[in-house]
Amino acid sequence: MEVVVDLDGSGLVSVATGLPFFDHMLEQLGRHGGLDLQVHASGDLRVDAHHTVEDVGIVLGEAMAGALGDKAGIRRFASIALPLDEALVDVALDISGRPFLGYDLGLPATSTPLGDPPFDPQLAEEFWRALVTAAALTLHVRAVSGINTHHLLEASFKAVARCLRDAVRVDGVGVPSTKGVL
Repeated sequence: MEVVVDLDGSGLVSVATGLPFFDHMLEQLGRHGGLDLQVHASGDLRVDAHHTVEDVGIVLGEAMAGALGDKAGIRRFASIALPLDEALVDVALDISGRPFLGYDLGLPATSTPLGDPPFDPQLAEEFWRALVTAAALTLHVRAVSGINTHHLLEASFKAVARCLRDAVRVDGVGVPSTKGVL
């Protein structure tokens, strides 16, 4: 697996995981987050997509943590309510050094897989859990409304992207914590 991320990029994205729908979501993350992002992964898709999706989350989270360094000067917090057609998703992000995922898109357990090979919509939560753990982020993703699975997932990736873009923006000099470390 190869993952390269530039948090101060311009949205240049090259993604190939073998899962076209997941690639589409990662492209949204890069483009709307202003990240230069390269993700090239090959996994055991003949078994299922779970390990590929989870591994991409882990490695991308590790790359983001490395790119953030000591986090000096970053804004740290960001939130957004992002609409996509009938879907509305709220996201709040804290580059806290403490991993936590609050995730509720209200997707039915029987959501139809998307793309070919199929991407099970439930895997998005596994991706975010792996990413926030590896990057040590606090992330809350919640659907306010929506019924189309594709729209809910895409809105969530775009919303996280916009929050990342805002939270990593440098607008100070010190570490944004009274403890002096994140």
